[in-house]
Amino acid sequence: MRIGALALRIIQQFARDRRTLALLLLAPLLILTLMKLVFDGQSATPAIGVVGVPPVIQAQITHAGAEVTAFSSNELALNELKNGSLDAVFAIGGSTQPSITLEGSDPSTSRAVLLLLQGTLQSEAAQPASAAAPAIQYLHGSANMAPFDSFGPVLIGFFSFFFVFLLAGVSFLRERTSGTLERLLVTPIRRQEVVAGYLAGFGIFALLQATLIAWYSVEVLGLHMTGSIGYMLLINLLLSLTALTLGTLLSSFASTEFQIIQFIPIVIVPQAFFSGLFNLDAMNPWLQKLSTIMPLYYGADAMRGIMIRGEGWTDIQADAYVLLGFSALFAILNVAALRKHRRI
Repeated sequence: MRIGALALRIIQQFARDRRTLALLLLAPLLILTLMKLVFDGQSATPAIGVVGVPPVIQAQITHAGAEVTAFSSNELALNELKNGSLDAVFAIGGSTQPSITLEGSDPSTSRAVLLLLQGTLQSEAAQPASAAAPAIQYLHGSANMAPFDSFGPVLIGFFSFFFVFLLAGVSFLRERTSGTLERLLVTPIRRQEVVAGYLAGFGIFALLQATLIAWYSVEVLGLHMTGSIGYMLLINLLLSLTALTLGTLLSSFASTEFQIIQFIPIVIVPQAFFSGLFNLDAMNPWLQKLSTIMPLYYGADAMRGIMIRGEGWTDIQADAYVLLGFSALFAILNVAALRKHRRI
């Protein structure tokens, strides 16, 4: 009898908490649907630029599953490679040795391109035009670059975003539930000053975490690092600031720590799919467009550009401005969300 009464109380509690009930039933379906859309997308097609390659070999490369673009000079092809439009450049120049220049920032893509080209060159149709073994060069990275060196910059951004989001959401919620925020709002302080003060206070710890993660990843774990550590810290800080403002904003719609956790499958998990951990080119084109509303996509893109490709401010400034825009938007929405606590 007592067991039945206790079970009935739990059932009634869940029935009244519609948000928890929806999370329990719908969140797994959402994540499973995203996973199906991500992994059942189109196959990724490597883009290869060719210079001086006979048409018969070009046809063989295309038949092997690559997108082939012919260039009149090696300089033009390498410029496209630097811009990220190509995965590799294959050149055959008269009496000189054939060469394969790989973009190199993604080891799995580099290996796939090498296997495709080497298999093509060993075919009977490619002989004797490519009898000499090609010289292999890397625009970024090297043949010894590990897969973790490619995923590492994305993971740095992801964990910074995830833990700062939790820190901000839970901490700001405790300020509300303990009555601190309500007592503060009865003073003449303005809403924007409240938001700025909380962001500055939490921001110190976000900066500390971003610095520690960046230092540990490069100096202790030995992640591939080509660019400036200063730019890396800047992007990580902007990403943490975005997570900070988003966490405080969503905490306004939660009444318990458990409800903050409920936002993770809806806010954090989808961003992991579009951050670069999975090949975006393999997704359906309409699904790829969702990455434009994911802050982690811009942070991960900038981090990979700095750490792997050695990009500078000119290359990463667009990502930095987008992250700053997200932070400003969430901060403004934070100010508006405080109206339900007190009209100033």
